[in-house]
Amino acid sequence: MRRSEYFLPTLKENPKEAQIVSHTYMLRAGMIRQSSAGIYSWLPLGFNVLKNIEQIIREEQDRAGCQELLMPTIQPADIWQESGRYEDYGKEMLRITDRHDREILYGPTNEELITEIFRGSVKSYKDLPKLLYHIQWKFRDEVRPRFGIMRGREFLMKDSYSFDLDFDSAKRAYNKMFIAYLRTFARMGLKAIPMQADSGPIGGDMSHEFLVLAETGESEMFCHKDILDFDIPGDEINYNDDLQPLVNRWTSLYAATDEKQDQAQHDALGDKLVTARGIEVGHIFYFGKKYSESMNAVVAGPDGENVALEMGSYGIGVSRLVGAIIEASHDDDGIIWPEEVAPFKVGLINLRSGDDECDKACEDIYAKLQNAGVEVLYDDRNERAGGKFVDTDLIGLPWQLILGPRGLKNGVIELKNRASGDRDELSVDAALAKLTG
Repeated sequence: MRRSEYFLPTLKENPKEAQIVSHTYMLRAGMIRQSSAGIYSWLPLGFNVLKNIEQIIREEQDRAGCQELLMPTIQPADIWQESGRYEDYGKEMLRITDRHDREILYGPTNEELITEIFRGSVKSYKDLPKLLYHIQWKFRDEVRPRFGIMRGREFLMKDSYSFDLDFDSAKRAYNKMFIAYLRTFARMGLKAIPMQADSGPIGGDMSHEFLVLAETGESEMFCHKDILDFDIPGDEINYNDDLQPLVNRWTSLYAATDEKQDQAQHDALGDKLVTARGIEVGHIFYFGKKYSESMNAVVAGPDGENVALEMGSYGIGVSRLVGAIIEASHDDDGIIWPEEVAPFKVGLINLRSGDDECDKACEDIYAKLQNAGVEVLYDDRNERAGGKFVDTDLIGLPWQLILGPRGLKNGVIELKNRASGDRDELSVDAALAKLTG
């Protein structure tokens, strides 16, 4: 993509309304613009990141045996009345009446709807187990939306749901999601720590939050320092194996938010206790028969008797992750994107746009990167070099290729790594080989 053609309305000054780093940089980098309180439009740069995060989540969900579907944002009120949550959910739920005076709502979550779908489609234990997920926009009418997309009213979420015949198989589904979440966040360059958690309005008696360490995190968290060095399960993981020993290892050491902290544990751990701030990016729940019994979601068991389904729910805040990654990965100059989520891998900077030789060389490099399948943002604008450097650092692309008359004369191009700040002067072929290898 050519910078001269790209819709990227960057800002030079920090917006007054932004209170945290991610909100500041997302506005300044032209990723989002506020539509109304807690509701944002996603501009091309931000939308690229959002799609990359979605794709990682999708790949890891598919790998764990989930199947993707898509449910609507608008749900009928009667299924929520059936589960007993319609009144209990509170003012965060946006309740609407259509032209026929039917009560509907903008879904804050999808337990009722997926249960209604499943109970009408599956009648026998032979069709179990199943793991289903979708990635869809949600709405919760927060009293005080703040911190940009970190605490917005409209947000993109991945929620998956497990359906099983008994507790043992439901626990296997829970463990699959536990491991899948560790892998998902690691691929985004994040270290997410699983912590025992309350189930909140979704309900249930087995629950873990996944928190990313960040100085500006909303929650205070405590954990055994060794858990920070645990290895993330690799590509060799087989989701059909018994994952319980691996889950046991991750849950064997103390890890708790301020809501669940245990002073006795703190005293016992001494200097092994880590106190930090964290951002919640995922939450998994096992809630058994909470919805299947209230909504009569049953299947015929092996003996022909009806059995209420064992269920679980597993959420990831997709849009929230964009902010969380920025909070965990930035410096004074701007965002530092991990490569797998970056909107472009390379920022190509022409230091002398309008110079025939520089233009020709940059066009050749641009074409070669594109032909190699490398996503590149080519800053071809007739702007001062300093402004180009500021913008490229701000938007945080992992690599910068910088070419000007001096480098062209010497047969070299500068390659800068955004995260480390390391700069190397290489031949064009060597630089291209490093970026495409």
